[in-house]
Amino acid sequence: MEPPGLCRICCLIRYVRPDPCVLNGETLEMTKRSTVAGAVALAGALLVAAFTVPASAQCGSASWYALYSQTASGEQMDPSELTAAHRTLPFGTKLKVTNQKNGKTVVVRINDRGPFIKGRVIDLSKAAANRLGFVSSGVTSICMARA
Repeated sequence: MEPPGLCRICCLIRYVRPDPCVLNGETLEMTKRSTVAGAVALAGALLVAAFTVPASAQCGSASWYALYSQTASGEQMDPSELTAAHRTLPFGTKLKVTNQKNGKTVVVRINDRGPFIKGRVIDLSKAAANRLGFVSSGVTSICMARA
């Protein structure tokens, strides 16, 4: 017996079991067809959510770097530009980054891959870090969203 209020899709994607799936007092028939249909519906919902809820809408730790080497996108890193490194976002993506400690914001363009330190969500150029006011500390808490 399922607890009241359980999401109907979650109930539908369960494997066929000998005990009934009950949702708000309603017994749902569990067949292989409804299980597959529920799984397909959930997968579709997750896929839509993945593209409508910005992957970039996340918070975490940010650091900065100031190298003059070639970036993963092939362009030369310029610490005076408002650029950033992100693990998965496409090159050219623009993000609005907000420093959670002081409220300052900056729009950066993704042109590199990283960060490669556990717990960090983005590496910013020195210019971006300067605009956000955390050059001296090296790391800050940020939230970012597509610009």
